[in-house]
Amino acid sequence: MFTKETYQKRRELLKLTVKSGILLFLGNDECGMNYADNTYHYRQDSTFLYFFGSDYAGLNAIIDIDENREIIFGDELTIDHIVWMGTQPTIKEKSEAVGINETAPSNQLKEYLGKAIAQGRKVHYLPPYRPEHQVKLLNWMNIHPDQAVENSSSEFVQAVVNQRNYKTEEEIIQIEEAVNITADMHLTAMRMAKPGMKESEIAAAVQEVAIRAGGQLSFPTIATINGQTLHNHYHGNTIKSGDMVLIDCGAENGMHYAGDMSSTFPVNKTFTERQREIYQVALNAHEAAIAELRPGVRFKDVHLKACKTIAEGMKQMGFMKGDMDEAVHQGAHALFFQCGLGHMMGLDVHDMENLGEVYVGYNGEAKSTQFGLKSLRLGRELEPGFVLTIEPGIYFIPELIDMWKAEKKFADFINYDKVEEYKNFGGLRNEEDFLITKDGARLLGKPIPKTIEDVESQRS
Repeated sequence: MFTKETYQKRRELLKLTVKSGILLFLGNDECGMNYADNTYHYRQDSTFLYFFGSDYAGLNAIIDIDENREIIFGDELTIDHIVWMGTQPTIKEKSEAVGINETAPSNQLKEYLGKAIAQGRKVHYLPPYRPEHQVKLLNWMNIHPDQAVENSSSEFVQAVVNQRNYKTEEEIIQIEEAVNITADMHLTAMRMAKPGMKESEIAAAVQEVAIRAGGQLSFPTIATINGQTLHNHYHGNTIKSGDMVLIDCGAENGMHYAGDMSSTFPVNKTFTERQREIYQVALNAHEAAIAELRPGVRFKDVHLKACKTIAEGMKQMGFMKGDMDEAVHQGAHALFFQCGLGHMMGLDVHDMENLGEVYVGYNGEAKSTQFGLKSLRLGRELEPGFVLTIEPGIYFIPELIDMWKAEKKFADFINYDKVEEYKNFGGLRNEEDFLITKDGARLLGKPIPKTIEDVESQRS
C-alpha cells in the first residue's frame, strides 16, 4: 500500500469534484470456479484499491460527502475463517492504515443507504461489472440488474476517470516495476522457443516470471503461432520451423499495477523474407507513432499516422493501390490493421475499461463506428501523466479477406490477388508502454528487442 496520506488526498479531491451525495464503492468478493470454496485468484476492484487500498474480499465503502463521513463496511473473521486462512488484520486496522476511522458490519450498509434514499439523497455508484455487484445493488437499493449500469452515476464515473487518468510519480514507479517484469517475460519467451515446443510451454514460462517476481498476470497470456487472431488464448499448438510466435503478455505487480507488451519473433533463428518485409512495415508504423507522442496531440491522429504508414508500406509491397490518404479515410487499411493503436494503462491493463471508453479514452466525445477505427480505445488529446500503449500490427485474417473479396469491398484500394498469396501469413505486432511528459513521452521500463536484427540476436 501507499501511505495513508495518499489515499486521504485522493478521497479529498474526489469529494471536491462530486460535491454532494453519497459515493458507494463496491469491493469484490471471492468467486468460486466450480464450487464456493474453490475460488479464482482474488482480485480487488481497482477503484476500491485506488481510494481505499484494502486488498481484502468482502469489503464495501461509502464516502458521505454531505455528512463528511468515510466508512468501510465488512465483517471480522471468525475462528473458522482463521483456521483456514490464518490471522489477518482487523477491519479497523485495515481501515486506519488508509486514514479511515469509521467502520461498521456489512449488514449496516443497507440500512445506511435506505435511510439516505428515504431522505431523497443521491447515492452515486459506478457501473457494475460483476453479477455480485448487481445482486448487492438489488438488495440494498432495489435496483434491478437490467437497470444497474443504466442507473450508475456518470458524474461519479467522470470524477474517478479524471483522477485515475493522471498517474502520479509514486504510481509511475509501480507501473515501471510491472513493465520491467513484463519485459523479462518477453525475453524469456524469445530465448526459449524452438521447433517442437507447445505454445503452452511458453505461456507457462512467462507466467512463472510474473509470479516469481511477486505478482500475477495482468491479463491472460497470448502465446500463439496464429497471430492473426487478435486475442488468442489457445495454447495447444506445436510450434514448427517457419512459424512466427506472437506473445502479448503482461505482469501485475504486488501493488496491482499493470504492464502490457507484445513481441513477435521467428521460430527459426531468422525471419523469412516475407516475414521480414511485413514485420518492417509494422515496425515503421510503431516508430512513426512514437515520434508523434506529446501533450496536445490527439491520440486518434497518432493512430491514423500509424494506419497511413502501414497503408503506404502495404502499397509498396503491392497489397494496396491508389490514394493512401483516401484509403485510410475510408477504412480500407483495416483489412490489415483491424484494432486500435493503444489504450490507457494503470491499475487495469485497459485502464478503467468498465467505466467506459467514451470517458476514459475520449473525454466524453463519441467514438467512430467505422470498422477498425471503432476499436480504438483511446482517441483524446494527450496530457502529461497519461500512461498508454503503442501496438500497431498487421494481420491477415482469412475469413475477413474472403468476405471483403466476395463483396468487392474497397476494390479501388486493395489488390486481392496479392492478398490471396499471403492469406495464411498470420499476424504480428510489437507493443511498448509510454508515459506522456510535459514536453514529449518517455518509454517505461527496460526496452525489449524490436528491430529485426535485435530480435534475431535473441534467437541465435
